[in-house]
Amino acid sequence: MTEIAGRMRAMARQAKSAATVLRALESGTKNAVLRELAALLREKQAQIQQENALDLEAGARKGLSQAMLARLELSDRVMAEMVQGLHEVADMADPLGEIGDMQRRPSGILVGRMRVPLGVILMIYESRPNVTIDSAALCLKSGNAVILRGGSEALRSNLALAAVSHEALSRHQLDPDLVQVVPTTERSAIDALLEQEDCIDLVIPRGGEGLLRAVTAKSRIPVLKHYRGVCHAFVDESADIDAALRVVVSAKVQRPSACNALEGLLVHRNIAQEFLPGAAEALHREQVRLLGCERSQTLSPHIEAAAETDWGREFLDLAMTVRVVQDMDEALAWIERYGSRHTESILTGSYANARRFLREVDASAVMVNASTRFNDGGQFGLGLEIGISTSKLHAYGPMGLNELTTRKFVVLGNGEIRA
Repeated sequence: MTEIAGRMRAMARQAKSAATVLRALESGTKNAVLRELAALLREKQAQIQQENALDLEAGARKGLSQAMLARLELSDRVMAEMVQGLHEVADMADPLGEIGDMQRRPSGILVGRMRVPLGVILMIYESRPNVTIDSAALCLKSGNAVILRGGSEALRSNLALAAVSHEALSRHQLDPDLVQVVPTTERSAIDALLEQEDCIDLVIPRGGEGLLRAVTAKSRIPVLKHYRGVCHAFVDESADIDAALRVVVSAKVQRPSACNALEGLLVHRNIAQEFLPGAAEALHREQVRLLGCERSQTLSPHIEAAAETDWGREFLDLAMTVRVVQDMDEALAWIERYGSRHTESILTGSYANARRFLREVDASAVMVNASTRFNDGGQFGLGLEIGISTSKLHAYGPMGLNELTTRKFVVLGNGEIRA
């Protein structure tokens, strides 16, 4: 066993040992830790941002894109959002111990299901260091220990945030190993962690397609994927032009680096001539690069030819594809081929078409006359999220507190025996 493999094995064992304490921890203690962490983030904001500045400088030297640097930055706004998120999680009801679906069986026993933690969660993610705090908060409240492996570009930021988390835990006599950040950028560390199936219960990768495929191929542990956000909006022939234009522009430009930002626009041929010229002009004013099919190019000078590799691409920037489709059938087939099961939206005035779109589109969230940007734990009332699952087993869509738990059967009897 190499030195790094040995260190990762030790981290996994420490996390498993620490997690046993959380099963019996009172909600009040967990909430106090979360509020303590929020206070420490405010108190130590300057030091944290100094470390983040070093990551940003190194990232700029390495040639990271503006979108990547935006994800990496712990601005005053992002810091405030982390603090607010911690308070929101502290205010939420504790899901653990809840017993539901109780029913009396003919034998006399009462059978129900109790919500319990998953155990130890391994988060593998890129860029966004705020994920470190969000994940720590959700895992602590849901009774899980967490091992966090961020990208090399955010190592200083993540270690600074981990140190603050450890201080909050220690102040309440809790094991700092409940929240661990992998202190090395060596890729072999991930490989070693993915072999710890006896200690780690779930792996959640968040990042590019290469990361997800590598983790899925190597892991001995169940993987819950936060896959690419290739999100489409289909402008149906019955759409309200002004409302559709407002939704499309906002879904693309409000935060283009987000995984729920719009990446592909599909327009019904019967409304294309009326809708696309104005939409392309509005998007062009927002500096959005439009890559389209031949038909769309004839309707606006702002639309250039798309390459085959552009379809189904997650741009995470001010760029998107445009395609004129024959009808709903072609739109559904296009989404099935190029979507990523993240978020899809239809803009329509037809109840029948809206219902069909909701039934037939396979995505973690399907919108009718609304922006794809709404696929978010906070917007859905879940509070913070640990990611948006594009897998179907265990969780599908934003993962909040409940999605970080499972349910075990409990049986209440009075001396019954099986006949």
